[in-house]
Amino acid sequence: MSDHYEHGPGWTFLTNHARVLLAIARDPGVRLRDVAALCGLTERTVQAIVSDLEEAGYLTRSRAEDARRNHYTIAADTPYRHPAEAGHAIAGLLRLLAGPETGVGASPDKTSRRA
Repeated sequence: MSDHYEHGPGWTFLTNHARVLLAIARDPGVRLRDVAALCGLTERTVQAIVSDLEEAGYLTRSRAEDARRNHYTIAADTPYRHPAEAGHAIAGLLRLLAGPETGVGASPDKTSRRA
């Protein structure tokens, strides 16, 4: 974590759910233990967040080819849940913050689906 975060205000712009989703977008084979360390959360909290995201349709979990790890696939065309962002898919956020090299978020930023 940066020095500013440790000494700055008690809030951040991104939720823990967004932070976990971005970590997975950057590395779809990441271990949840590593996501927890990266996000400054407990592993149990990250597991709950991944379950939330999976249940809401933002990602799917499957077994990686090595059969030892999970692999996550993000549904970038899924719209935001809050009415203030209605009509926008998470693809734009993923492109902006996870980076284009992740291959996630290639779909248009608008969608007709509603949360």
